[in-house]
Amino acid sequence: MTTKYPIILVHGIMVKELKHFKAFGRIEKSLKDEGFIVYTSLTDGFGSIENNANQLKRQIIKILEENKVDKVNLIAHSKGGLDSKYMIKELGMEKYIASLTTLSTPHKGSKLADKLLTLPKWIIKILAFWINLFYKICKDENPDCVLVAKQLSVVNNVEEETFNFESNIYCQSYSTTLKKSKDDFIMGIPLIFSKRFEKDFSDGMVAKKSAQFANYKGDCLDDSVSHSEIVGFSLSKNKRKKIEEFYIELCKELKELGF
Repeated sequence: MTTKYPIILVHGIMVKELKHFKAFGRIEKSLKDEGFIVYTSLTDGFGSIENNANQLKRQIIKILEENKVDKVNLIAHSKGGLDSKYMIKELGMEKYIASLTTLSTPHKGSKLADKLLTLPKWIIKILAFWINLFYKICKDENPDCVLVAKQLSVVNNVEEETFNFESNIYCQSYSTTLKKSKDDFIMGIPLIFSKRFEKDFSDGMVAKKSAQFANYKGDCLDDSVSHSEIVGFSLSKNKRKKIEEFYIELCKELKELGF
């Protein structure tokens, strides 16, 4: 079983595809076990939208040549959705993309990023130095966490209405909702601030209304699922299995749609 076109999982910020660390946990392997042709993006963990879009474009061109196909399917998490949209619209990749599925992408910006940018400049400078250094060590080409925060800010958000394709790309989106802080100790504290600032349901990082784009399908799962859990980082074996099943069903649906 496979889709007509290869699938690329596009990760967001703070994670990278490394030899001993997978940006989507076991999800890529689970999809491959089902017969799908799957890749994970090799973009920077803290690169700007423009930087990561260019990296993604180069990788897609190689994948097209390797598989002798003319299109790919993108399943993008968090900022990976913004990277993908920029690549498609600004880097002339419309004709090479069959579908774009975004998961918990801040299409309408993040007030959490807004608030982080209001910290004293000296604190931002120190944090930025160490974060950028760490990601440089992790092989980021151009880490710039301050620029990334500014691009995720609601002040600089790009509304859906400005995202128009000349070609026919199937676009859909999903959100995730972390119902209680205790449901995920990693995203539990960010959830408190996110809900306070956004005044909306949130997965700890992205508000539900911000994740809505194109054909919005609702939450990925009915369960309480955080921003990090939806890409496979869950302590619960049962929840990890449900998340992997969600991706499998998503790819089966793309196959049925002819993508």
